[in-house]
Amino acid sequence: MDVLELARLQFAVTTLYHFIFVPLTIGLAVMIAMMQTQYFRTGDDNYKHMTKFWGKLFLINFAMGVVTGIVQEFQFGMAWSEYSRFVGDIFGAPLAIEALMAFFVESTFIGLWIFGWDRLPKSIHLFSIWMVAFASTVSSVWILIANSWMQNPVGYEIVDGRAQMVDFFAVVTNPNVALQFPHVVFGAFATAGFFVVGISAYRLLRAQSSDEHLMFSRSIKFGLVFSLASLIVTMGVGHMSGQFLVDKQPMKLAAAEGLWETEDPAGLSFFQIGDEDSRESVINLRIPSLLS
Repeated sequence: MDVLELARLQFAVTTLYHFIFVPLTIGLAVMIAMMQTQYFRTGDDNYKHMTKFWGKLFLINFAMGVVTGIVQEFQFGMAWSEYSRFVGDIFGAPLAIEALMAFFVESTFIGLWIFGWDRLPKSIHLFSIWMVAFASTVSSVWILIANSWMQNPVGYEIVDGRAQMVDFFAVVTNPNVALQFPHVVFGAFATAGFFVVGISAYRLLRAQSSDEHLMFSRSIKFGLVFSLASLIVTMGVGHMSGQFLVDKQPMKLAAAEGLWETEDPAGLSFFQIGDEDSRESVINLRIPSLLS
């Protein structure tokens, strides 16, 4: 295993581990805000207990997301320094805006929300968690703007062997963002929803009081509705993202599908085992014509 493979493996492990916590943070923030809204509207203490319980899990995920994200930032500069030099003028701008704008707001209002229970007016405290949910979603926008530029480079020119931004508006309004953002965000909502459903189902089986049973019964219903509604949107936008790939990155979609030869209509491959050297499939479970 050479240095390049080790760098790829290191960054892949860091990114995959980091992205466990990111969708949970985005989705849980919105769900907790909705739970606290119900407490604000009804005055039912059971909703308050729900908010605090899922809030603790949200804070753990938030902390882990921050720590793993910092490691990822260091790896950009250390393991992929040549890439960082080449695209730093463009890639660094949305990341800096994300940190200064969204992450700063999110962190500030998380502090107010954590220490504001029974200290702040209920309306201000509720506003704090909604600002956390808003800022975490806005944070994903700027990260996806950076990622979308890598998938569909716009608003730049090559100067002295480096990519330099010439049109910030073009970078921000990259058409790939319009598909990536709802796909990632609603995917995060679905992830958080099923996270709530899974833990609620486990705790429901072990419930030792009527209040605990009520709290996790409500949580499981809440999570099911939230995640299933999010899945519908995710699938729709995911389909449009695939269509965008056909136009902008056809080889990427073909590689993902294991489509080694041009077909019209093309089949959709669900499961494939093959020889990478000969590119011949030993086992290939596919539906003819469905990919086209």
